Amino acid sequence: MNTEDLHEVILRQRKKYDEFLIKREQSSKLELKDDFVTVVTGVRRCGKSTLLKQAFFDDCYYVNFDDERFLEFQVADFSKLYELLHELFGSKKLFVFDEVQNIAGWERFVRRLNNEKNKVFVTGSNANMLSRELGTHLTGRTINIELYPFSFGEYLSFKGKKVNTKRLLAEDRAMIKRSFNEYIETGGFPEYVRTGKHEYLQSLYNNIIFRDIVSRYKVRAERELREIMYHAVSNLAKEISFNNLRKLTSLANTSTVSDFFYYFESSFLLFLVYRYDQSLKKQINNPKKIYCIDTGLAYQIGFRFSEDKCRLLENIVLIQLKRFGKAVYFHKRKHECDFLIKEGININSAIQVCYALDKENEKREIDGILEAMEEHNLTEGLILTYDQEDTLKHKGFEIKVKPVWKWLIA
Repeated sequence: MNTEDLHEVILRQRKKYDEFLIKREQSSKLELKDDFVTVVTGVRRCGKSTLLKQAFFDDCYYVNFDDERFLEFQVADFSKLYELLHELFGSKKLFVFDEVQNIAGWERFVRRLNNEKNKVFVTGSNANMLSRELGTHLTGRTINIELYPFSFGEYLSFKGKKVNTKRLLAEDRAMIKRSFNEYIETGGFPEYVRTGKHEYLQSLYNNIIFRDIVSRYKVRAERELREIMYHAVSNLAKEISFNNLRKLTSLANTSTVSDFFYYFESSFLLFLVYRYDQSLKKQINNPKKIYCIDTGLAYQIGFRFSEDKCRLLENIVLIQLKRFGKAVYFHKRKHECDFLIKEGININSAIQVCYALDKENEKREIDGILEAMEEHNLTEGLILTYDQEDTLKHKGFEIKVKPVWKWLIA
């Protein structure tokens, strides 16, 4: 890449920052004083760049490599880039590189900067690719932060809705529930929340499929990949079988289906939750439950909001648990419980999700969480519903019933 083009790109990117968004919950994890390379990963357009720009833009060298003008950029050009940054903006010890995995060999340059006692932040929309490259050249030198689309609390802040969670008045509850209904359907991608343009989410989805999956992994069976994605998103919170998905397409074997889900997870589009078992082999071989990064995106791709609100609630709960960094499984024996939370080697929480506890489902939902609690020696469980609140006592166990929206902003 010639110096003149590089010079122009750097200056244009510097002038481009005019975004005003809310402070993200993960911003508290951004640390300048340690000696680690901080890696911020997450689905495309969830706000990784803005998170770092808000925190450091005036004090750092900033370069976004997710720019077609960097197509000719080679690893040898990093030295040229380094010199230009010093020339244009003076001496700094803080570097922010967006989507740096687009440049082959980037990790060697980042290692050199780290060796020279610079603080480096990098972002990426492919978790496994970054992990592989970092593991080769920066083992033990990285801290990872995962960013997701807006949580419900962030959504309320973005909409200018202030909530005193310690003292909710009737009008507060009404406002929160109205906002939560919107959040279920729109999800939390910042630009979509801001504009409400359905075309944006469809364009975003196509970008992720093509740029982060088809192009990056050289997928030839794009039609089959999209068919499997559509089927998965249309069956949120349900068990899936790779073999059954293979039969729905013309793919020759289940390993290709497994590869596709590896790509989906790497790009933060979908997440698989395993049935808990002490046998790792059984966990791998058992059917998994499928969830999407964002209910708004799922709704645009294939899920229909009116079909099953319970599954959308369950999806929102799963993503929130992942925001908390929890290791999540589901329980299934004679009965089923939606989520088991593992801390260390033990299961320490059980969560059931349903839209409402009523005469038709109450026994099933309670039997499921009780079975999970008994198996893992838990004395307290949690059932999340749309708007019910209660405390249930069964067989010496206590089960809290709480609205999902209240749990999300607690």
